[in-house]
Amino acid sequence: MKQIDLYIIRKFLLTFFYAIGLIILVVIIFDISEKLDDFIESDAPISAIVFDYYLNFVPFFVNLFSSLFTFIAVIFFTSKMAANTEIVAILSSGMSFNRLLVPYMAGALVITSMSLYLNNFVIPHTNKARLEFEETFIRHKFRNIDRNIHRQIEPNTFVYFDRYDNITGRGYKFAIERFEENELKYKLMSDTISWDSTMKKWHISNYMIRTMNGPEEELVSGNGIDTTINFHPNELGKRINNVQTMNYYELTDYIKKEKLKGSEKTMFYEIEHHKRFSVPFATFILTLIGVSLASRKVRGGIGVHITFGLVVSFAYILFMQVSLTFATNANLSPMLAMWIPNILFGILALYLYKIAPK
Repeated sequence: MKQIDLYIIRKFLLTFFYAIGLIILVVIIFDISEKLDDFIESDAPISAIVFDYYLNFVPFFVNLFSSLFTFIAVIFFTSKMAANTEIVAILSSGMSFNRLLVPYMAGALVITSMSLYLNNFVIPHTNKARLEFEETFIRHKFRNIDRNIHRQIEPNTFVYFDRYDNITGRGYKFAIERFEENELKYKLMSDTISWDSTMKKWHISNYMIRTMNGPEEELVSGNGIDTTINFHPNELGKRINNVQTMNYYELTDYIKKEKLKGSEKTMFYEIEHHKRFSVPFATFILTLIGVSLASRKVRGGIGVHITFGLVVSFAYILFMQVSLTFATNANLSPMLAMWIPNILFGILALYLYKIAPK
């Protein structure tokens, strides 16, 4: 590598981590002021606040906005280089604009690789402690509000709840059905079903069982029965953001199982899966936009570039939220929803690259 490559990579990474450090300090201060009453009210230990929450909050926050911090860092130090006519000197020495992009992309590769590893393996582990702390000291206890819950618990075996109260461990209007060759062979219906945490079994009250054997049908009813079902109440007693605690392999397996069960929340899990790759990849796109913009010396200098950079950053976040809304409310493919912002801003990056000074 030439000395200019090391110079640009060093300025790139140092500016990136410096910007992140400053933002983290500001965010932590605001977060403490916002949650201080919750900490006092719940008697949260200082050690838990520091080590369980904020120590695990920092990598989560850094990784969440790493691509945007990259963009701002590129805009900032490249604008300074342009203002000092360093970019002009580099290009005048015979180095092409494409060659100038090499150290920028190398720095983006370092940040993207780090983000991918953190996203899929490190942060899921740190999120366990962070989310557990939030559940204990900040949030109200989770209560399931879903209605008309359908799940496939085994091949050709389905369960149904009209609703399930995870606080009391009780479900209402419960049914279980078994099919053979698309024909209903067994159906159990009950008014209530409750989880016995001691026996690790379900207790079914006021039930009726229909067993079909060809033209014959048998009816059995009773006041109560204990049974084991391949369905744990934890599946209905946790928040969607629980997937943030799963590494890549755990999340992939979980999505497969939820699809098999017919869970209506599978889409949220797939969004998380694709987001872990689309957001880090955006680092390359935003880096190209940043270099193409900031390498041009303009009247107003760094301020103009920083302003435009912030506009692009907020626009990216806006497009991400809009695509999320379409995925959750308009049945847009989760993969497409997570990659639409990258596609749109990729087109913008190619346009700015085309008109960049060379």
